[in-house]
Formats: sequence, structure tokens, C-alpha cells
Amino acid sequence: MSADVLEATALPLCRVVLYSPEKAGNVGNVARTCAVLGAELHLIRPYGFHLQDREFARAVMDYLEGVTLIEHDSWTALQATLTPEARVWAFSTHASQLYTDAEYQRGDYLLFGPESRGLPVWLRGALPSLKLPQPGGGRSLNLAVAAGAAAFEVQRQLG
Repeated sequence: MSADVLEATALPLCRVVLYSPEKAGNVGNVARTCAVLGAELHLIRPYGFHLQDREFARAVMDYLEGVTLIEHDSWTALQATLTPEARVWAFSTHASQLYTDAEYQRGDYLLFGPESRGLPVWLRGALPSLKLPQPGGGRSLNLAVAAGAAAFEVQRQLG
């Protein structure tokens, strides 16, 4: 195997990033999805709960051992860890491009905002933004559902 192939396979499938998540149950469910896909989970403070919360423990069950969970104090702190070739996709109901139209690469960052308000305008305006279709209407999908759908699309594309 070439060095490039070895390096590419060492990357996680993707990195799911939750910006200021508010609900322990959603984060626990996203962690379970990350565990089964081999994706990293990045959490950006502040959170609306504690990682020792019973609801988080109930949702994540025993999957937390299989998740690489990385905490960041702020968006700026996460940015400082990004390599020049890192790709961050912002997910928003305000985006025009569908999440299935993006061509993902192993190790891409999938960024989601807090449940009650989504990503701040300044952040989604600075990044390529994608949306999940909602043909039946509604304000937005549940955070865990949206993150799961996006992560599984990366899996579908990359196999």
C-alpha cells in the first residue's frame, strides 16, 4: 500500500461537529451514529447540558467507548486545529445546495448548529452550506436525524 493510501485510510470517515448543542439526548444519539460509522465527534462549547447528564448516558448507552470525542472551547479553538486542506461543510435549512450534491472526502467536517436556532449567520456565511430536503415542510429536522443522514451520505459515497 502506498503512503497516500495508508494516510487516507487512517482518517475517520468524517468528523461530525456540533456547535453549542443544547440537548443531551441528541448528542448521545449522534455519538452512537459516529461509533457505528467510525466518525469522530467534535463538540464546541458551550453546551446546554453536562456530559455526565443521565439523558446523555441513556442515549449514548455503551457506545461512547467506540467514539473519538473531541471537545473545543469555541469555534476559533476548533479552527486552530484544522489543516489547510480541511473541508468544513455547514448544514443549514437556509442553504440552497442539497447535501447529496456535495462530493465528500474522507475526513470532511460536517458542522451542525444548536437545536433551537441553527448555525449563526456569520458562520454559515463563511463556509460552503448544505441542506437536507424537507418536502413536507416544517422548521427543521431533529439534530440527531440530520447529522445521521449527512454522515450516512458520506458513508454511501465513500463506501
